Amino acid sequence: MQAEQLFRIGLAEKVGSNILPRRAAVLLFAEEPGSLLAAHGTRADIRLMVYDGNVVKAGPTPNLRKQPKTIRGPLIDQIDEAVRAVQDELAQGITLSSSGFKTRHVYPDRVMKEAIVNAVIHRDYRLNRDIFIRIFDNRIEVESPGMFPGAITLANIASAGSKARNPLLATALREFPLPPNIDAGEGVRMMFAEMAAAHLYPPQYAQNTGAAVESVTVTLLNLERPSVWNEVSDWIDRKGQIANSDLCQIAQVDTLKASRMLKTWVDQGVLVALADRAKRNMAYTKTAQVAQSDVQGDLLSRPLDNNERD
Repeated sequence: MQAEQLFRIGLAEKVGSNILPRRAAVLLFAEEPGSLLAAHGTRADIRLMVYDGNVVKAGPTPNLRKQPKTIRGPLIDQIDEAVRAVQDELAQGITLSSSGFKTRHVYPDRVMKEAIVNAVIHRDYRLNRDIFIRIFDNRIEVESPGMFPGAITLANIASAGSKARNPLLATALREFPLPPNIDAGEGVRMMFAEMAAAHLYPPQYAQNTGAAVESVTVTLLNLERPSVWNEVSDWIDRKGQIANSDLCQIAQVDTLKASRMLKTWVDQGVLVALADRAKRNMAYTKTAQVAQSDVQGDLLSRPLDNNERD
């Protein structure tokens, strides 16, 4: 694209008698934008990491299944290559080292792609950190440098739509022959709806404020949401909280199994323990983003079946 064309569409600026490309133009059209930006102390690549197990193990021998892959190039190529690379990994299935059984990841393709697209379009390109895609046995994490833009929060992410941190990128990418985004602000809502339709836990968002470079991570859990969750969700909506004894009544399970179920939901980020409660009086409520996603989609779709009551 010629300098004058870039200037007319806002991707370049005049400095004296020269027309110089903006950062967005470098990201969109340079062959190696990450290398060019590295000279200015920032990064623009994607790192794909595939782990053995469900946690990152520190030490001299990391639990990586293979060498990390660095994905470079113009943003449209990065998105396409990252999506293909993740699809290839998921298509192979994951052999669980603890059992020898092979499991397959079942996230809807649209959701996985949207998580990557959002990371690329909305990351903060002033920060010296790449996007990280981490594949574990039980989930995918997509970490994007920078905090939520605008008025987006953990509490309203499911309903507020998107707020473009980089409007030039979002606008330009939607004009490509095969655009990765439609720039309509509906991508995140689609992710919650698609995960609910697939009977999976909703996307889990976290802001990583304690790291050297702040970031946002979205986690897609490779776990079918048990249908008992439907009644638990409804119970909390009506009563504000749920205790172990309530779950025993709802799911017809004993106290020990109810405790395990509640712990699983807390670990997965869909429930949170109420503060200032003694252990024997502990109660739980839904996290803010999960509660909001209930408003957007039907989480009460199926009754418990006999197997889930056992």
